[in-house]
Amino acid sequence: MSKGYNFNLKNKKIWVAGHNGMVGKAIVKTLRDRKLNVLTVNKSELDLTNQSKTFNWIKTNKPQAIFIAAAKVGGILTNSLNQSEFLYQNLMIQNNIIRSAAENNVQKLIFLGSSCIYPKEADQPIKEEALLCKPLEETNEGYAIAKIAGLKLCSYLYKEHNKDFITIMPTNLYGPNDNFNLTTSHVLAALINKITYAKKNNKESVEIWGTGKPKRDFLHVNDLADAVYFLAEKYSSSEPINVGSSKEVSIKELAKTIAKLAGWNGTFSFNENMPDGTMLKKLDTTKINNLGWRPKIDIKTGIKETIKEYEKTYSFSDSALVKN
Repeated sequence: MSKGYNFNLKNKKIWVAGHNGMVGKAIVKTLRDRKLNVLTVNKSELDLTNQSKTFNWIKTNKPQAIFIAAAKVGGILTNSLNQSEFLYQNLMIQNNIIRSAAENNVQKLIFLGSSCIYPKEADQPIKEEALLCKPLEETNEGYAIAKIAGLKLCSYLYKEHNKDFITIMPTNLYGPNDNFNLTTSHVLAALINKITYAKKNNKESVEIWGTGKPKRDFLHVNDLADAVYFLAEKYSSSEPINVGSSKEVSIKELAKTIAKLAGWNGTFSFNENMPDGTMLKKLDTTKINNLGWRPKIDIKTGIKETIKEYEKTYSFSDSALVKN
């Protein structure tokens, strides 16, 4: 890989797998804003865990570039309780696409990993070479093992068969089209749900899982989509590359920021019976910064916009979260 590398996405047929998810929607918008030719297929039409159907779809539609945003994802609780499904489904989805892409001479493939597949006790900020150097975080081990397998498959195909298949490692994401369901969401979306509900219903206190002390690196999903587009054209390597904000914030401080932006003045209680996960998780973004990319959306602006979209999109009841 060198700074002089360039893969031009113009006039290419680009398949975004997982286009209905938060990341997939952001990538599709970024590509279409640049007037690029984007292919999509709904889950009801193509089950990505079915090998023969996935192979046939790629063979028939002949994408020249593939962005893999399709995955089974969830927050800390649903991850820890469903390890077998997270392992199996992610292995099937990614392996079917990657192998078929290799056999059908797809020119460029971008596989999305995740910062949570790095070791639990990795040195901070986390460099790409920290992968597999220490044990994984137990609560999402199944998901992590699947993602590591996809990363390694891309790496081996790159080295052994000259396939330009790269892996991008995003940090914690938030933004439009996030999952706000308290059972399956990640922390920032869950806090927006809880705090906005508390404001609307005049609640004086909100419970936060864990101690509130863990620190995280949060990136707006539109910044990730911009980075994915940038790296698709500018990066070629068998090694993964991190994408993050280069900043960290504690869960407690994050909750205070959301409360202030949402206009809620209550207090927080911390349920220390619930797991904290890794105490600090921040990515080293030296590699992508040296290529010339940095995020554009600061966290306060991003959260404010996400709260607005959330309040416009959802209504509340004690038992459910439903779209308006």
